[in-house]
Amino acid sequence: MGGDAVIGGLDLGVVIAYFALIIGFGAWAARHSRGLTDFLLGGQRFAWWLVAFSCVATVVGSYSFVKYSAAGFRFGISSSQTYLNDWFWMPLWMFGWLPLVYYGRITSVPEYFGRRFGPLVRQVAMLLLLLYLLGYLGINFLTMGTALEAMVGWPLLASAAFAALICGIYTSHGGQTAVIFTDLLQGALLIIAGIGLFLAGVVAVGGLGAFWQGLGPDGRHALPAFNTPADFNFVGIFWQDGMAGGIAFYFINQGILLRFLSARSLAHARRAAVVVLLVLMPLAAVAVSGAGWIGRVMVAQGALPATTPAAGIFVTVADRILPAGLFGLVIAALVAALMSTADTLINAIATISVVDLWRPWQERHDRPGDDARALTAARWASGLATLAGLALVPLFASFHSIYRAHGTFTAAITPPLAVALLLAFCWKRVSSRAVLLVLVGGTGLIGVSFVWPALVVPFAHGIDLEAGGKAYSYIRALYGLVVCLLLGVAGTLLWPARSTPPGNLLLGPVREKMRAFKDGRRPRPEPGPRLLLTLAISGQGEAVKIHPDDAHRLDAAEGDLLAISENHWFRGGFQAFAAPIALSPDTPPGTLGAPRAPLSRLRLAVGAEVIVRREL
Repeated sequence: MGGDAVIGGLDLGVVIAYFALIIGFGAWAARHSRGLTDFLLGGQRFAWWLVAFSCVATVVGSYSFVKYSAAGFRFGISSSQTYLNDWFWMPLWMFGWLPLVYYGRITSVPEYFGRRFGPLVRQVAMLLLLLYLLGYLGINFLTMGTALEAMVGWPLLASAAFAALICGIYTSHGGQTAVIFTDLLQGALLIIAGIGLFLAGVVAVGGLGAFWQGLGPDGRHALPAFNTPADFNFVGIFWQDGMAGGIAFYFINQGILLRFLSARSLAHARRAAVVVLLVLMPLAAVAVSGAGWIGRVMVAQGALPATTPAAGIFVTVADRILPAGLFGLVIAALVAALMSTADTLINAIATISVVDLWRPWQERHDRPGDDARALTAARWASGLATLAGLALVPLFASFHSIYRAHGTFTAAITPPLAVALLLAFCWKRVSSRAVLLVLVGGTGLIGVSFVWPALVVPFAHGIDLEAGGKAYSYIRALYGLVVCLLLGVAGTLLWPARSTPPGNLLLGPVREKMRAFKDGRRPRPEPGPRLLLTLAISGQGEAVKIHPDDAHRLDAAEGDLLAISENHWFRGGFQAFAAPIALSPDTPPGTLGAPRAPLSRLRLAVGAEVIVRREL
């Protein structure tokens, strides 16, 4: 049954207005989705800053404000560890995995497994990854429904269905383009609202000195205690979030992969990753934990009772500090955090459904689908994914808490995929049998640990596993990583690969991958000079025509890739495309003869000045 609403009419109006704004913004962005590449990858035309801000909206997940505010209220500054402890994976991701998928034109994680090991491994990886994404989506809808139930008093399932409908509308219609644009807006709102609430709280408690004093000695530590308490400790957070979660989030999370593949170049994708890691993630850590820190200080000062529940501290602090209207804006930020992860997951499920399920089925039955049919299939997959995620809400609602449901699920499902992927692109001797052993055998052994929890005890680091069972959600991740790694090594020693896989599927020099990307032509990774050229139409095809004199000014040769974007800092962030160069003495100097297809997709104005640069 629904309860009483906790927000007033003005605040509720702000939240409803936000929903309307998101739907309208998503519908406007969806105008640019004119093909499957636009739907899945946004046309690969977005600048680094657009990718970075939209990525933050995905990083701040469905439970972030509630979960980390509660942790900050109980434990202080150490609640930020989860957001700041997976940085060591970024060099391998930026210089190993990301160039491999970008230059390999790989759209999905199962597609990579298929190229590396064949169709059987691809199908198993697809099933496990879909299970992970659908489960994650169900948890998101549960969190969204719980939040709306508390705010407006609707029943849980009705609240979850309403939120799912909103996400499903703009994601199914606009795909990755709509997701990036709406998440850009939502990411900015998350940072502004979260940081703003924290700063307002600092002022309310008497300034920085009073804030620091009120945290208490135990609340000022950057890291929690090593193995206590059972539900929040350094070693547990490290193994689940830093190791298993870090690999899962950056390497196998299809939504994050698509987000960075939507960048207009590898350089833009890497730049976005650096900004996310060094700037936006620390800000996000403060944004999601700040209300809990303020609540802890308010209890120390007597402004809140010591019995204040941690689970609702975010709403409690926001309601106490902010006036009507601004409180609604902060609640809208909470809703933004919920929606921005769900829309990414829906798009990721649609991608895998089309790339790894629908297209292979069409090929097996000699029915090569055109781009329009594939786009229709992707939209249907988005809608079905939304319904499937909603159907899982009652299952996850049976858990003791949302956090427990999320932790138990991710620790159980991610280690086999994470270990299999790292072995696949880092060790050339790994065979399809070894990877199948990791995926199937590892999943089975993790499942067995639910029946015989004693299997997890040797990995517990001294944590009391009987303390409410919460430690299982942490340490089972370490157990899963170890058994999967042992299975992978044993399987490789027993059944080593009979042939060396192509270099563009393994960790190795980026230039080799660039050469394969350019069909054997010499890569030119240093960005060339920028020119302002007038845009013109030059028929159909892929190549852009340019006068040899302009090519010389760009230091570009036949076959090099040119990056073309609108000559405006904002519109140029999403109005861009890349195409190979074709030298054409008939093209007037100072003019770029671009093919019609990218122009019709991006709506670049013919006759306008565009920025042109040699990209590769």
